[in-house]
Amino acid sequence: MTDKKTTDAATPASSLTDKEREQIAQLPYEEARDRLIQAVQALEAGGLNLDQSMHQWEIGEALAKRAQSLLNDVRAKLDAAQAEQATSADTAGTQSNLD
Repeated sequence: MTDKKTTDAATPASSLTDKEREQIAQLPYEEARDRLIQAVQALEAGGLNLDQSMHQWEIGEALAKRAQSLLNDVRAKLDAAQAEQATSADTAGTQSNLD
């Protein structure tokens, strides 16, 4: 039988609400980045109790993941465009390009 306290300690509950997660998931890159900066500044400024600090930390982590995900999507699109351009450049100005 698993001890509930052990399980809870191994996987701590998040302080983020579903609404906060949804909002972060919808943010454009620039807003996620700006809100991440604000979260870091709030932590650096101090004056937060432990629960508030942990909540700011979790917000910061979620914002950083959102921003990184958006950057990864852009990188994938750029890589695909470059690969397509390289493929078409191989045949540019050749008879096979005119067929």
